[in-house]
Amino acid sequence: MSTFEFNQLLLSNTEFLKPFAITLTRDNEAAKDLIQETLYRALANKEKYNVGTNIKAWLYTIMRNIFINNYRRKSKQSTIFDSTPNEYLLNLNQTTVANEAIAGINLKEVQKAVYHLPEIFRNPFLLYFDGFKYHEIADMLGEPLGTIKSRIHFARKLLKTQIQRY
Repeated sequence: MSTFEFNQLLLSNTEFLKPFAITLTRDNEAAKDLIQETLYRALANKEKYNVGTNIKAWLYTIMRNIFINNYRRKSKQSTIFDSTPNEYLLNLNQTTVANEAIAGINLKEVQKAVYHLPEIFRNPFLLYFDGFKYHEIADMLGEPLGTIKSRIHFARKLLKTQIQRY
């Protein structure tokens, strides 16, 4: 198949791509970008197209793969678009407490509850709280992994019952 024939075949099937692109992206501009990228990839890989096969299915497959790859790439980036005014962002990392005395009392109450846990639960819980992973705690304490997980779970349950919420 000549380049001209292939291009004509692509152009005649471009309109069929638009509804599928809008279904995937749910955005008109993103759909146009997806169609453009699909046609570019189809032109770049025209030697992989088997003459006589369903061109629509081939183009749909290219489009779906591009969409999935872009979605995975975006989810790994964890980009957060923020449209709030910049004044809000200045104080974003500050915690707001109505009364610092109450916050101090609550912190002391939590610390007291943690240190009143039985030692068998307290040690794994404190190590977990310090950022160690379950398997690291199990190695340090010489206990099976399941035992460590259950002790941390029970420590959390005991803390929930001991700490009163106001």
